[in-house]
Amino acid sequence: MTTTASPPLARGGTRRRRRGTERGLDRGFRWISTGSGVLLLVVLAAVAVFLVQQAMPALTAGSDELVAQNVLPQGMTSLTQLIVPLVFGTLLAALLALVIATPIAVGIALYISHYAPRRVASAVGYLVDLLAAIPSVVYGLWGGMTLAPIIRVVWNRVAEVLSLLPFWDVRATATGRSVATASVVLAVMILPIITAVSREVFKQTPRLHEEAALALGATEWEVVRTAVLPFGRSGVVSAAMLGLGRALGETMAVLMILSPGILVSFQIFDGGQQQTIAAFIASQFPEAAGLRVNVLIASGLALFVITMLVNMAARWIVSRRKEFSGAN
Repeated sequence: MTTTASPPLARGGTRRRRRGTERGLDRGFRWISTGSGVLLLVVLAAVAVFLVQQAMPALTAGSDELVAQNVLPQGMTSLTQLIVPLVFGTLLAALLALVIATPIAVGIALYISHYAPRRVASAVGYLVDLLAAIPSVVYGLWGGMTLAPIIRVVWNRVAEVLSLLPFWDVRATATGRSVATASVVLAVMILPIITAVSREVFKQTPRLHEEAALALGATEWEVVRTAVLPFGRSGVVSAAMLGLGRALGETMAVLMILSPGILVSFQIFDGGQQQTIAAFIASQFPEAAGLRVNVLIASGLALFVITMLVNMAARWIVSRRKEFSGAN
């Protein structure tokens, strides 16, 4: 029984058709990828244009018009008097949360990646990631109803100790609803983000670097200090900036915990001092109308600019140490 081989011409035509199909798929994938990137820029530009357009009436309105329409809090006569304290309160709460969360997150990430047994590391990592799934409103309820009454005792004691220093007058609220309490809750909320990114960065440390340090007689902590942390430094910075962006835009938790005030004050343990932009907008928007809506959108524009600057600063920091970054 004889078999008939396929003619060379037929085989060549099949290969050409296959190459043509592959080129078409590559071209389509390239256009889809390019379109996705362009779409992202278009959405970002659309948000920026909307904020600027809607904020312009408030930005161009005079003090007399703002006061006449009663769109500013009592005693304020210009938009700057409103925006500056809100920006201050937003940055203060977010930075306090970052200072609290970053060392804890780095410690957890190091424990999971270099110290814990595999099963324990998996369980701890799962529990930390689970924190990210808890809704903001639950954090707000927990912070306002459970944490604040407990932690107010700590804040009162800290305020008493700090007040012993000369030229210091530190006050603490009796309810515990202060920016310090809100920052603790924000720290818990951004902990999963910083931990997850830092953990993956630390795991990418070249094994050769760690083995070389051990061969030179380094202890486990010295390996972490000389090999792991330098390698993952810019990755940790990126993680911290992601957490900072999350803290800057948090709304419900801060709104439910913080006793608000529109002041530029460093009394972080006292109530009625600071307010964040997101919480201010959420509390005022349901009853806003006319020029007051434009004032709130102008506040949102300030938050948008702050977030953009934070992300630009993060990229600049990472690019300075790209060769050592586990994130790149």
